[in-house]
Amino acid sequence: MIPSPAKISPIHVIGGGLAGSEAAWQAAEAGVPVILHEMRGVPGVKTDAHHTDGLAELVCSNSFRSDDWEYNAVGLLHAEMRALGSVIMASADINQVPAGGALAVDRDAFSQAVTARLEAHPLITVVREEIAGLPPADWDNVIVATGPLTSAALADAILGLTDEESLSFFDAIAPIVHADSIDFDIAWRQSRYDKEGPGGDAAAYVNCPMDRAQYDAFIDALLSGPKAEFKEWENVPYFDGCLPIEVMAERGRETLRHGPMKPVGLTNPRDPMVKAHAIVQLRQDNALGTLFNIVGFQTKLKHGAQAEVFRMIPGLQNAQFARLGGLHRNTYLNSPKLLDRQLRLKAMPRLRFAGQVTGVEGYVESAAMGLLAGRLAAAERLGQPLDAPPPETALGALVEHITGGHLEGSKFQPMNINYGLLPPLPAPKVDEAGVKIPMKERGRAKKRLMSLRAVEALNTWRGAA
Repeated sequence: MIPSPAKISPIHVIGGGLAGSEAAWQAAEAGVPVILHEMRGVPGVKTDAHHTDGLAELVCSNSFRSDDWEYNAVGLLHAEMRALGSVIMASADINQVPAGGALAVDRDAFSQAVTARLEAHPLITVVREEIAGLPPADWDNVIVATGPLTSAALADAILGLTDEESLSFFDAIAPIVHADSIDFDIAWRQSRYDKEGPGGDAAAYVNCPMDRAQYDAFIDALLSGPKAEFKEWENVPYFDGCLPIEVMAERGRETLRHGPMKPVGLTNPRDPMVKAHAIVQLRQDNALGTLFNIVGFQTKLKHGAQAEVFRMIPGLQNAQFARLGGLHRNTYLNSPKLLDRQLRLKAMPRLRFAGQVTGVEGYVESAAMGLLAGRLAAAERLGQPLDAPPPETALGALVEHITGGHLEGSKFQPMNINYGLLPPLPAPKVDEAGVKIPMKERGRAKKRLMSLRAVEALNTWRGAA
């Protein structure tokens, strides 16, 4: 029998980002009181990347990436989180903006929705304060979800406790352009392969084409442009999933044409017979459609150079920037050594960790770890121990990765969810009707089987829980 919430000691959640917000919501929904501590909103306290004091503020892209649960691992993670009552996914769904096959949101409306729901929950108390150093000893059930921008005092305390060297990497922010400054005599709207997203829009992206000469000049400008330098962060590795565009260019002149500037699946309606050498895409950033971010254009170019270089892109020659790109440092734990499968710190089990600080990368993955941390902490508080989901699920695969699933003897690195983290399945040779599947389509068919297996495994886990 579950005791009355008034008789249950609260769980303390430190950090009101995506992971902390989700953790607080899940614990409260389980019937456990939660005190959510967020330092943004305290006079004189801020981070290097946040602009507001809203909960779950998005500081980089506004995209939650693909929403296709059958054939994309992050879409599968979306589905699993929705099935478990995620406040992050619910708030994203009601504040989505057109983004082709992706789920993207109006960042301000999304944060406001999360904030409103948490502040209105009868079992959640939001306290605006900084937790400097380790949490007080009488806090016996704590979720640390301070993210990649953990305050120095708390980070130093955690590192002193674990006796581990800090692991960190740069995370670069893409610039945002005012839509009315885009030249649509050059640019056009189209999603890659005309794929419709969850909002039903097959023309969600703005496309800016480049010929070979324009592309070469752009690459030269990227490589020669002045970059922001942070000597105290030298020799810190970038995470491959969020490389600054000029770092990608340094890896080879054709790298961008096979990455964020790939021209495939897009046709210029003004001259459909001529294929662009490269194409820059912009994605809607707010519900009004007045702001667009340049997809994949995270950058460490100095602000003075950014406008000049990015206005070389055809269609953006008169671009007005609502926000220029920038850098912030991400910090994460050596989780396979430090955390157990309950996401607890082995050296001090009253502390759980959630979000990017655990070594997952991406908005959805961070929120997913918050979801699990909240459920695991609540189950422990209620005396109803709960195992992490099985590794056949996207949620369980992330837990497996950060608690020991990486290659033994290799350096632990942040990871997005992907099918490679789930236990493998052989590629099917025939479909459900017994029809032979062409060789080139078997990989896609295997992804669907892995997704179906994950849904079944999650349902079994939910039933057992």
